[in-house]
Amino acid sequence: MSKTSLWNDESGVILSAEIVLIGTILVLGMIVGLVELQCAIVAELSDISSAIGNLDQSYMVSGMASAKGNGRWKARTYGASYSDRADTCDCDLNLTLVCSDNGEVNK
Repeated sequence: MSKTSLWNDESGVILSAEIVLIGTILVLGMIVGLVELQCAIVAELSDISSAIGNLDQSYMVSGMASAKGNGRWKARTYGASYSDRADTCDCDLNLTLVCSDNGEVNK
């Protein structure tokens, strides 16, 4: 087969309109896929932030004392406590999500 006959052969040719159509379908599919990926990431980050916000950081340490015997203390430590109150952002209802996932909205 010579170069000219190969150059003039039109079997298997892809027209530019077909390439534009295939490219458009691929781009639209990629946009939809990226939007779903964004919604999934936002939902997971919302779950993580809710878990961190719901951590209770309250603690209490009791004091200890050791007496010498005649009403005097050998050693004594005082206790401490901290009570964690709920902040404004500790609730899922304050979050505005891009997605309308019922699992996220109805928490």
